[in-house]
Amino acid sequence: MANAKVIQAKQEAVDVVSAKLRESVTTVVADYRGLNVSQVTELRKQLRDAGIEFQVLKNTLLRRATAAAELTELDEVLTGPTAIAFSADDVVAPAKILNDFAKKNEALKIKGGVVEGRVVSLEEVQALAELPSREGLLSMLLSVLQAPVRNFALAVKAVGEKEEQGA
Repeated sequence: MANAKVIQAKQEAVDVVSAKLRESVTTVVADYRGLNVSQVTELRKQLRDAGIEFQVLKNTLLRRATAAAELTELDEVLTGPTAIAFSADDVVAPAKILNDFAKKNEALKIKGGVVEGRVVSLEEVQALAELPSREGLLSMLLSVLQAPVRNFALAVKAVGEKEEQGA
């Protein structure tokens, strides 16, 4: 009877992880071997502050979850100790945080990931990490939208000043 309960618990865990794989806009897979407790704690804090869920999972469980989520191409990077970061909202944040952390802590190795339902390589995760954050992109868009209004205001001001000088 205990065996049935264990199997059911494992199946529920697979279902939860496969749902996260399907629902996340970005998932990043990393090898955390060599990080000490304080480093892992700092990484978890940075991810948690950005609203990203970070878990250490067994590769067997992950392979079953990728099969259920129809993302079996991810299985090739599921070797060694595996940590996985799920983001339901921000596409860039998990890649950026893990990439920045890996630059400071060589023990963390990004393996690959899933972006909007498509399995991506290490290089694609790193390219995603180089993009500006959502706030940065919104700031750029706002600046572009404000430029015509700002230029018009400057032109009106210049005409007004010119007329004042001529009067």
